[in-house]
Amino acid sequence: MKELMYEGKAKKVFKAENENEVYIYYKDDATAFNGVKRSKISNKGILNNEITEILFIKLGKLGVKNHFIKRIDDRTQLCQKVDIIPLEFIVRNYIAGSMAKRLQIEEGTKPSNTIFEICLKDDELGDPLINDHHAVALNICSYEELHHMYKMANKVNEILSETFIKEGIILVDFKIEFGKNNQGEILLADEISPDTCRLWDSETLEKLDKDRFRRDLGSIEEAYIEILKRIK
Repeated sequence: MKELMYEGKAKKVFKAENENEVYIYYKDDATAFNGVKRSKISNKGILNNEITEILFIKLGKLGVKNHFIKRIDDRTQLCQKVDIIPLEFIVRNYIAGSMAKRLQIEEGTKPSNTIFEICLKDDELGDPLINDHHAVALNICSYEELHHMYKMANKVNEILSETFIKEGIILVDFKIEFGKNNQGEILLADEISPDTCRLWDSETLEKLDKDRFRRDLGSIEEAYIEILKRIK
């Protein structure tokens, strides 16, 4: 058994033979509302592992450097070891979820611009929204590093939006994380899956993502299977 380094809500991270690599194991655990709602979704880990593999490989080929090396088995990936930068970058092409609720805007409204937000990764504080100046003041990163991560997030958005719409899926919004490898290089990290993206069918607007769990809509596994089937 490999040595466990960290266990999060949806994944476990284990030491690898190479000190600059880790094994990431995808669990079936599902949480929402900062861990208030908890359950398991059958085969979620298997599906998210393969979806993330497909999308990270595509992003890598198109110039977005990321931590993914290869998929080991149904639930496990080998990745570069990174120190996660404690920020979540949220990219919104349509207004939905917490932003719709916070600002009392109808869900599904398309703004004239792409909206970028950052949150401080801190479960105890509820992952609060912060701005660029907060991030720099907290010594999380520099303005130059922020600019670089925003630029990467924008490129991820362009690639994923085009990828999904070709398969009849609207990329409503998504969150991503970045980390630094042993050479100090900033890489896209974590995962890209229906857990971290809002994905709607472009014709029916049916939700094909974690909102099916958050909002008790049912057919959660089926929605994740549909996403994998379309992008494969």
